[in-house]
Amino acid sequence: MTSQKRRTILGALATTPLWGSAAWAQTTTLKISHQFPGGTINEGDFRDRLVRVFAEEVGKRSKGGLKFEIYPGSSLMKTNAQFSAMRKGALDMSLVPLNYAGGEVPETNIGLMPGLVTSYQQGSAWKNAEVGKELSRILAEKGIVIVSWIWQAGGVASRGKPIVEPGDAKGMKVRGGSREMDLILKEAGAAVVTLPSNEIYAAMQTGAMDAAMTSSTSFISFRLEEVAKSLTTGRDKAYWYMFEPLMMSKVVFDRLSKEQQDIIMGVGADMEKFALKSAQTDDVLVAAVYQKAGAKVVDLSAATVKKWQDIARVTAWKDYAAKNANCANLLKLAEKLL
Repeated sequence: MTSQKRRTILGALATTPLWGSAAWAQTTTLKISHQFPGGTINEGDFRDRLVRVFAEEVGKRSKGGLKFEIYPGSSLMKTNAQFSAMRKGALDMSLVPLNYAGGEVPETNIGLMPGLVTSYQQGSAWKNAEVGKELSRILAEKGIVIVSWIWQAGGVASRGKPIVEPGDAKGMKVRGGSREMDLILKEAGAAVVTLPSNEIYAAMQTGAMDAAMTSSTSFISFRLEEVAKSLTTGRDKAYWYMFEPLMMSKVVFDRLSKEQQDIIMGVGADMEKFALKSAQTDDVLVAAVYQKAGAKVVDLSAATVKKWQDIARVTAWKDYAAKNANCANLLKLAEKLL
């Protein structure tokens, strides 16, 4: 072998990523991105706090082998780019509403399907039920690992009258948050506005949007009480719950040792109790925040929830099931838990 060839081979080896055990035994730093306001481990939006607690606990259990950099407020990349970036291995982790990926992976729209989940207990049951296992399988095929299963109840904030009954939405410009939510709003006579939750404030402030559907936590974190005169809460009953998991790139996950994978999944599961308690706390807190700001606060009755659910069955559910065989099967499995 000539000296020139030897230098070429050694140079190529030097620039090749080493994913072997020796290289991976050293400290690995992973990036977590999300769209919500940043805070501390003890204060602020619970979704930001959750990833900080997760990062700290994984660091402890891995004895410093895994460390994290957290990027709140879409400071690392745009909100809607996160899911695709994880699939490619360009982003390690994100806590993001699953349905934001609906344009890329139609199956993910089940994460914000009106009327399909009507309680936290029902949503929590997905993880170990057929629907959860099938959703996990599909996402793994798409390059995504679900680390923590997180559900949040949703409500509606409005610049004017509250949106309670379907008829209240007629003629209003409303942000639904997913294709499926938009379908029931259109059926109710509303004009839909599409944008991520961190852009709601500006749209309502300028009048580009009359009302917005989002989670209780987002209503608080994005200070929408400053631009809303009424709020329909999800603190007692709700016709939509949003699946907002902590997810990881499968490309990145597969590079980790079995021990590191187990630590991540173990801590991820532990975070679910924290998420449930925090979401339920915010469902109550949001009403107090808006009342203090002078907004009219309204709750839903079982009869009203059923009206929205009936609309969803013939619009959103039907549309989703027609997407592909996976969607039809996921919907059928989810209905078993109703």
